[in-house]
Amino acid sequence: MPDTNDPVVIDYFSDMLCIWAFIHHRRIEELARKFGAGIEIRSRYCSVFSDTGEKIGTGWGDRGGYEGYANHVAKVASGFPHIGVNPVAWRDTRPASSAPVHQVLKALDILEADEAGEAAAKIPYLDRLGTRAAWALRVAFFAEGRDIADPSVQGDIMQELGVEPARVFDPALLARAAAALAQDFDLSRKLGVEGSPSMILNSGRQRLFGNVGYRVMEANVEELIHRPSAEEVSWC
Repeated sequence: MPDTNDPVVIDYFSDMLCIWAFIHHRRIEELARKFGAGIEIRSRYCSVFSDTGEKIGTGWGDRGGYEGYANHVAKVASGFPHIGVNPVAWRDTRPASSAPVHQVLKALDILEADEAGEAAAKIPYLDRLGTRAAWALRVAFFAEGRDIADPSVQGDIMQELGVEPARVFDPALLARAAAALAQDFDLSRKLGVEGSPSMILNSGRQRLFGNVGYRVMEANVEELIHRPSAEEVSWC
């Protein structure tokens, strides 16, 4: 059995262009506020909107294409007052892929880790550059209707966060970020991640997928923090 003082590890997979991940973002942050050092949230990305032309343009072809999908997103968002969706999102502003966004977020993670060294592991989830950037990018697309796959938009957001864009777009850093993103994709396949957002807990034995309420998330974490004894883990 792991040391009971070890934090509960949560591998949190999402796609930056997923409306449910936008909705879910504040819930995972609330989880971090409540449990603090009792949990370790590892931000990871999965490939759901890697080709929006295929997923929406073709996949929603018989349901109105981008226009139909924009209506769907607006309807989903209407039930969640903590977020807003700009009418131009998907209707007029159509990011080609979430992959460039994920790569930039991975670059920010690496940049922060390089600068902080060993102290990087102690940076609270809510204070991480990647956490703040992910929220800013989600707001930029869904609420403001900006194309977050566009490097110029990404650069503007980096500046808003106090990061020099040239550092993030350094070719060597982006190569490392691409490798880190590939690792996320490989892990998502290995763990059988179904889509975005997905929380994987207990070394893959527990998973929460989709629009899961905060209380359910909280209960699952509480259960793992107060682990049963080794005898209770297996009845066979």
